[in-house]
Amino acid sequence: QVHMVESGGGLVQAGDSLTLSCVVSGLAFDNYAMAWFRQAAGKAREFVVGIDGLGIRTSYADSVKGRATISRDKAKNTVFLRLNTVTFEDTAVYYCAAGGKESVTIVNVATTSPYSYWGQGTQVTVSS
Repeated sequence: QVHMVESGGGLVQAGDSLTLSCVVSGLAFDNYAMAWFRQAAGKAREFVVGIDGLGIRTSYADSVKGRATISRDKAKNTVFLRLNTVTFEDTAVYYCAAGGKESVTIVNVATTSPYSYWGQGTQVTVSS
């Protein structure tokens, strides 16, 4: 059974940084591309960042490019999202997602369709 547990959310001041973690169990971690999505209240879920199974190729949404870093630790089966200089627009529930490395491509990486497994989400609220 696959489990994906996010942590690191909470209340953050505008301008500060945050780091989210997602611990994965129940699947062959190296065989899965990982991604972070987020969903603000009343809005659709949107792609934030993605990383391939080897941790070599990354993709970033324009809204976070230059502010976000995604990484993965094979030994800990964990994927991280570091987001700098947060703004109110970063307020959302953040979800990690896993998709088979053959399923996630440069064409669909930013869509939800290739991701088979999702965490329960962690709330990030940015205050002024």
